[in-house]
Amino acid sequence: MDAADALAEIFTWVGLAAGIVAGAIGIAMLLADGAWAPVRIMIDDAPTGRVARWFDAAGGVNEAVLTPHQVHQLAGADQARAFAKVGVPHQLRLTKTAPAALFTLRLSAGFLAVGVVAAIVSLVLLFARG
Repeated sequence: MDAADALAEIFTWVGLAAGIVAGAIGIAMLLADGAWAPVRIMIDDAPTGRVARWFDAAGGVNEAVLTPHQVHQLAGADQARAFAKVGVPHQLRLTKTAPAALFTLRLSAGFLAVGVVAAIVSLVLLFARG
């Protein structure tokens, strides 16, 4: 039982600590990312490749060259929903939240879940002996 207790204790502390650190990093990434507004984009061919054009909140026209990954995700569509960075022209992405920030927050949730489950196992082992 001593090895199981030690293992549960290690997983508890490592899971909770890593979850808190990853969560703080994820929140910092979200804050640093800034605000992104939903826009309707029109997709067209240009000499530089496929481009997206949209109107921003101030009524200005913006344009961004699509990356090969974005072209693949849009699969030949001529219009779509996307997200433009508020106050910064010509920045566009297809998701509202940065994928790296989402990954970090999900990683944090996973670590926290491992820590909580290990803490429960540790308590069960403590009371099972008594």
